Amino acid sequence: MDAVRADDTDLELIARLRAGDEDAFMDLVDTLQPAMLRVARMYVSTQAVAEEVVQDAWLGVLKGLDRFEGRSSLRTWIFRIVTNIAKTRGQREGRSVPFASLAGDDLDQPTFDPSRFLGDDSQYPGHWSTFPPDWSGVPEDRLLGSETLEVAGAAIEALPPMQAEVIRLRDVLGWSSAEVRNALELSETNQRVLLHRARGKVRRALDRYFESEMGA
Repeated sequence: MDAVRADDTDLELIARLRAGDEDAFMDLVDTLQPAMLRVARMYVSTQAVAEEVVQDAWLGVLKGLDRFEGRSSLRTWIFRIVTNIAKTRGQREGRSVPFASLAGDDLDQPTFDPSRFLGDDSQYPGHWSTFPPDWSGVPEDRLLGSETLEVAGAAIEALPPMQAEVIRLRDVLGWSSAEVRNALELSETNQRVLLHRARGKVRRALDRYFESEMGA
């Protein structure tokens, strides 16, 4: 996997953590812990166990600070720690989690209804037969409003765990593709397919929402 090396911000934060800066550590916990809990929960049986995993991961982070060499971003390094601990804990519980149950069993299915594309007997096979709904007529305050965000959030919550986490990290938190692949131990192809599938489902949920809004 392509590594995203620690940048100057990471190195400055590491220096503060090594110096025992409690405010820096608590800021890091506040930023990363919700996502760490979600990742841990994918591999263990209960939320309580996931919380224990994350606590162990933070201890691992503190113990490993002096060995951090900056060959990955700080957050990627932390997520690899929590992922490895969670997988080990899940195996100890006898909880083997197949990739398909995390990623979803629909990865090889079309993202959109095949009837929306032209067939092989048309002049432009594979092109849209009916274009996706146009959101240009939706007022900007509607696009960015709380109800829209709730619809998108609910659509993400309904996704299989790995699809949900990939789209959260990429599109909500702004992680790069390489960071997500390294943090979640995914191949480039799997990360791309998971993100494409997740985005397609969220897009469909928003299409339905705006169609009802414009038809109201």
